[in-house]
Amino acid sequence: MMKEKEMKRVPKLRFPEFTDDWEQRKLSEIADKVTEKNAGLQYVETFTNSAEFGIISQRDFFDHDIAKLGSLDGYYIVKNEDFVYNPRISSSAPVGPINRNKLGRAGVMSPLYTVFRPHDIYTTYLEYFFKCGYWHSFMNFNGDSGARSDRFSIKDNVFFQMPIPIPHIDEQRKIGELLTHLDHLITLHQRKFKTLKKLKEGVMQKLFSQEVRFKADDGSDYPNWKTKKIGDVCTQIKETIDPMANPKKLFVEYSMPAFDNEMKPEVVYGNTMNSIRKVIGSPCVLINKLNVRKRRIWNIVNPEDNAVCSAEFVPLTSEVMNLSFVAYFALTDWFTRYLLECSTGSSNSQKRVTPDVILNIKMPIPCLAEQQKIVDCLSSLDHVIEKQKVT
Repeated sequence: MMKEKEMKRVPKLRFPEFTDDWEQRKLSEIADKVTEKNAGLQYVETFTNSAEFGIISQRDFFDHDIAKLGSLDGYYIVKNEDFVYNPRISSSAPVGPINRNKLGRAGVMSPLYTVFRPHDIYTTYLEYFFKCGYWHSFMNFNGDSGARSDRFSIKDNVFFQMPIPIPHIDEQRKIGELLTHLDHLITLHQRKFKTLKKLKEGVMQKLFSQEVRFKADDGSDYPNWKTKKIGDVCTQIKETIDPMANPKKLFVEYSMPAFDNEMKPEVVYGNTMNSIRKVIGSPCVLINKLNVRKRRIWNIVNPEDNAVCSAEFVPLTSEVMNLSFVAYFALTDWFTRYLLECSTGSSNSQKRVTPDVILNIKMPIPCLAEQQKIVDCLSSLDHVIEKQKVT
C-alpha cells in the first residue's frame, strides 16, 4: 500500500507553508471561450499573438495593420486579461503559444485564434503555467499539425478538456509572484548584458581607432602604430588531410558569434567526411570566409594534437603578433564591412570571401606590449559580459 505522502498530488518543489493537495481541473471549468464578435466595429486595433513577444498590436509587430477594416466585424473581442491560443507552431512554440493580454486595453483578433476568459484562478499563475511545456503532451496526444505543417490542429471541445493543476489560491499567488520577480531579474540582466555589449563595441572603436591609447608601465608613450596587411604578419595554415583518412579531432563552430580568450569551439571525434579540412598544428585564429556577416571568430590558444577545422574557416597563425589582438580586430565592425564590400554571393547568408581578401586587409598594429594591454582590457569586458548572459 502506498504511503499517504506518496498518494498526495503535490509538486516535488513547493513553498513549505503549503501542504494541501493540488486539484486537477479542466480548462473549461476555469475559463470561458470568448465568442463575442466585433459587431459595429467597437474596436479597430488588431492584436496578434507572437510566441516571442506575447500579445501585441499588429502595428507594433508588422509596422502596419494587416487586417482590413471591413473584416474586423467578424473578429473576436479580446479584453484585458483574456488568454489567446495561436495555432501557428514554431521552434519556440511547438504546439503554438498561449499568451495573456497584458496591454491594459481591449482589441480584436482573428477567428483563427482561440480566445478564452479565465475565472476562479489567479491569472498570473495560469500565464506561467502556459509558459512551461507541461500542457504540450496533452496537445500532442489530442491534436496534430494537420494539413498545414505550420499550424497545429485541435478541436475546441477537446482543447477545453485540457487538465490544469491548481493549488490553493494563496499558493497560486505565491508562485505567480516568485516567477514574476525572477522574470524582472532576468530582464534586468538582459538589459545589463546589452548595455555591456554596446560598451565593449564603443571601447573597441576607440582602441582600434587610436582615439584612446594605453601608457607603458613607466608612464611613457608607446611607439606609433604601424599599418600592415594581415598577410604580412600572419601566415595562413594551408596543410590539408585526406578526407578519407582515419577519424580526426574536428573543431565544430557554434552557430552564434562569440569570442573569448579561453573559449574554443567544441571538439568532437569523427570522420572528416567528404570535404578537405585544414590541420591546426599551432595556436591560431579562425576567421570564417562564408556567411561573413556572422563574424564567427575563434582564438584557438591550445589546439588538440592533429586537430582540424572546417574549410569554412581561414586559420591564421603568427610569430610576431598577439593572436588575441588579431581576433579582436577581426570582430570590429570595420573588418566586417570590408569583408562585405569584397564579398560575392547572391544573399546575405551566402556572402563569402576568398582567403586572399582576408590576408590583404590592412590592420593597425601597435607594439606587442600595447597589444597585450588591449587584449587584457577587452578580455576583462568579455568575462563581465559572459557573467551577465541569460540563456
